[in-house]
Amino acid sequence: MRVSSQSMGEADPGTNLWSTTAGETLAAAPLEGDVCADAVIVGGGFTGCSAALHLAEAGVGVRLLEAQSIGFGGSGRNVGLVNAGLWLPPEEVEQALGQAVGGRLNAALAAGPDLVFSLIDRLGIDCEAMRSGTLHCAHSQGGLDDLKDRLRQQLARGAPVELLDAEETAARTGTRIYRGALLDRRAGTIQPLAYCRGLARAARDAGAVLHEQTPVLSIARAGDGWRVATPGGSVSAGALLIAVNAYGRPMAGLTPPAYVPVHYFQIATRPLTDNLRRSVLPERQGCWDTAPVMSSFRLDAAGRLLIGAVGSLEGAGARWHRGWAARKLAALFPDLAGIDLEHAWCGRIAMTGDHLPKILRLGERSVSVFGYSGRGISPGTTFGKAVAAYLVDGDERALPCDPVDAHSERLAGVKQAYYEFGASLTHAVGER
Repeated sequence: MRVSSQSMGEADPGTNLWSTTAGETLAAAPLEGDVCADAVIVGGGFTGCSAALHLAEAGVGVRLLEAQSIGFGGSGRNVGLVNAGLWLPPEEVEQALGQAVGGRLNAALAAGPDLVFSLIDRLGIDCEAMRSGTLHCAHSQGGLDDLKDRLRQQLARGAPVELLDAEETAARTGTRIYRGALLDRRAGTIQPLAYCRGLARAARDAGAVLHEQTPVLSIARAGDGWRVATPGGSVSAGALLIAVNAYGRPMAGLTPPAYVPVHYFQIATRPLTDNLRRSVLPERQGCWDTAPVMSSFRLDAAGRLLIGAVGSLEGAGARWHRGWAARKLAALFPDLAGIDLEHAWCGRIAMTGDHLPKILRLGERSVSVFGYSGRGISPGTTFGKAVAAYLVDGDERALPCDPVDAHSERLAGVKQAYYEFGASLTHAVGER
């Protein structure tokens, strides 16, 4: 096994596969001077770029401030699965939020893939879009029972899902280690960084002004609006969106979002031969499993196989995670044993205690959005569009779920250590 040293780490977005292969490119100058806008967005990921696009298309003057580069954070490190809904089954969402609000959120996110793929088509985003569904794979009988219950809930809501048996799952994945899989035909895969850049490019074309390399130093009330200060200037605006999720920096005057940071890593092989591509994920579905320490696998457009799981490549457990990835690939696809692994990277997920996204009120027409708990693409795009509508007129009924005035997470550091230790231990003892 060989892993390219140039592709390690989290400090630079250019170290992961997506930045190497992104068809969309973008460059935006840092903010210089004091300017005014109707709305200001902090964060250039899926949520911020979707909001900027929809605000600009509505004729709203918007400035977007990104501390690094567009898609630098979790959006540019994503697995690239465009899934409907959340990790939580819809009944649990409705139990947590109530039938009315939970049903509204479920309905909004069920339509998330339609929104994502319609934007890709309408805006001509070059992001390797493949809408052939996703497979949630049962690693055990208990996992299969869970999928059967998810099937029941999804069918009750009219979702185009199907439970595959072990033979059908083997035919679609190319591996026989799973008991079955839930096929969701609404879903698909994309090159996530290219998609994020494409949203930003389209937002700029529609009139939004974007600034990269522009960290926010402070946020303060200024009359009926806000003044957002940066090293090179400031933006004064009546409406504000904070969309930094797990990649926020300290900003004077603003309490950071409360969540548990969880790392997720990915390792990619060299492109597979044509012969291997005929047997490994022949229909190009993206996959993840029901194991307690979840893992995922998918192909990119060039035929690289990407394997991912919970865990950080920056800490003591990195060598265990990399060793597990090689073993997992060999267990899934014996013909790939010993294949060169050319890229490895990881990113941070903002996990909330109830696994539900949060909209935090900051003031009139001002919110912070975070906590997708690993489902970034469809929810980020959906929430960004909805928040844009809310920022225009202040009507909270436009939002997918009700905003809250405060949110806290108990023992976030302890929980973070627990997730990483559990993933490292599982990968170290040979789980495949």
